[in-house]
Amino acid sequence: MNQDLVFFTCVNILLGWSVYVVLLSGSLSFAQGAFMALGCYAAGLFTTKMGLPLIPALALAGLITAGIAAVLGFPALRVKGVYLILVTLGITICVRIALENLELLGGVGGFGGMAGANVYLALGIVAAVGVCLWFLSTSPLQLILDAVREDENVAAAVGINVTYIKVASFSAGALIAGIAGGLYGHYMNFVRPDSFDALISIYAVFFVILGGVNNFLGPVIGAIAMTVLPEYMRVLQEWRPTVFSALILAMLLFRPDGLLPLRLTTVK
Repeated sequence: MNQDLVFFTCVNILLGWSVYVVLLSGSLSFAQGAFMALGCYAAGLFTTKMGLPLIPALALAGLITAGIAAVLGFPALRVKGVYLILVTLGITICVRIALENLELLGGVGGFGGMAGANVYLALGIVAAVGVCLWFLSTSPLQLILDAVREDENVAAAVGINVTYIKVASFSAGALIAGIAGGLYGHYMNFVRPDSFDALISIYAVFFVILGGVNNFLGPVIGAIAMTVLPEYMRVLQEWRPTVFSALILAMLLFRPDGLLPLRLTTVK
């Protein structure tokens, strides 16, 4: 497996986790492409215009993306179901249009000059985020997220601030997506707004559905499968959206909990 494939697999794992974290509170976000773009451009500004090292730039870009997500998520998460999907897709489209009209960021011509990311940094970030998610899955906070996801009214009745939990998980997912975007931009060296379209958000959701929504290792399996298989089965590359759409439909019908349905035991 070449380094490019390993790197893009790491980015896709982070994107899958960014959706998984939001799903923990019962919300489904299709705005990860927008948050990836925000993180990419923010990290690029920090490194190319301000001279910051890459790792601090990625951290700051992730925090800024999380802050923007909190502002957007507070009103957006008041809707549910298909309406939330439409709202988050709208966020992705609006962010892309905004980036196309910002001359500071290159507009439609794109933004370049970013460098410094490599496969070892990507693997390190995946390991760090994975450790954080493992601690989350074995902590009492997992029980709170489960309660909010299963029944918001009951969770509120026992004193859980449902709005805070939902916005916090939405922001945490945006933070992970923003870091993934910063990594991607500094590996590709040049990006354009159309590099972050709604299809990225859809694929990120596919990673979670395919791998499993009940375990943080599920998105890892889904991301690896959907990234590596087309590389070794060239015929799938041209038919990738069709094949993956059919695969997801089959999974929803015959194995709705994904390839890894098991849950980690939560400690009391």
